[in-house]
Amino acid sequence: MGDNAESALDGRSKAATFLACLDPERAGKILSNLKEEEIEQLTLDLSSLGRVDSETRESVLEEFHSMYVANRFVTAGGIDYARGLLESALGPERALEILTKLQSSLQEVPFEFLKRADPSQISSFIQDEHPQTIALILAHLEPNVAAVVLNGMAAEVRPEVLMRIATMDRTPPEIVREVERVLERKMASVFSQGFTFAGGIRDVAEIMNCIDRGSEKAIMADLEEKDPELADEIGRLMFTFDDLINVEDSGIQKALRDIDQKDLGLALKTASDELKDKILGNLSTRAREMILEEMEFMGPVRVRNVEEAQQKIVGVVRRLEESGDIVIGGGGEDDVIV
Repeated sequence: MGDNAESALDGRSKAATFLACLDPERAGKILSNLKEEEIEQLTLDLSSLGRVDSETRESVLEEFHSMYVANRFVTAGGIDYARGLLESALGPERALEILTKLQSSLQEVPFEFLKRADPSQISSFIQDEHPQTIALILAHLEPNVAAVVLNGMAAEVRPEVLMRIATMDRTPPEIVREVERVLERKMASVFSQGFTFAGGIRDVAEIMNCIDRGSEKAIMADLEEKDPELADEIGRLMFTFDDLINVEDSGIQKALRDIDQKDLGLALKTASDELKDKILGNLSTRAREMILEEMEFMGPVRVRNVEEAQQKIVGVVRRLEESGDIVIGGGGEDDVIV
């Protein structure tokens, strides 16, 4: 019964299902204690809920009761006290499952509200903040979102922000809350809990991998002047179009299946002879002739268009690497197979 029906629903759907199981007066009292945005979302979910089968209804009610009891135990005597009681009543596996869900539901993510904001607009809200404040915000965003926000910043601010992200470590909760309060006045209500771990050189590399090639070159050049050692560390963690030379031939062949012919022709316009030979050498004779013909009749092209095409190809290769379909050579100890 419970597990399959329960796991098929997300948190909001479970909440809507639970409210649908109550009489209107009790459901109304619960809704009155929620935020306006949450009320609107749940009202929409309720209106589109449709028929709920008995198995799902029973599963959701059981989960709610378990979470309620676990929360009461935690409040009364702490997490260890709650674990002991739940293990005695339900066994260690079920107790761990309930406590894990409870802790997950109580853990609030800093700057979560920014996920609902338009990335291209976030820059306008934070551009006048101190670089350290901007760094804190960007470190909590997804790399592709942070790249858009960073790209909207003034050129002289970007390397400063990235340097601060790279050297960031633990951030005290009072600092996070203060930054969130500032943004709350501008954008949305926010929440925070506990120390947050964000930032570091890997975060900077991820952001730089998502930014356009022209901006990336300008920022890296500035960083190399200000902190050559940091720029070198970031560069080693980044993957650029030129790094395709380190991808095995089998990986190049897999990537080529997902790359548009026009993008490939554009990307190779400024590639080194070595890289050009490597990529073309992994094409069939017919495909190679078509690409060379495409490049020949392409004529002069904008550098921006070439860089965009190269970035698309980098994106394809990175997706294949993340899924484990290809391996990028040139790694360190972590890449040694034992």
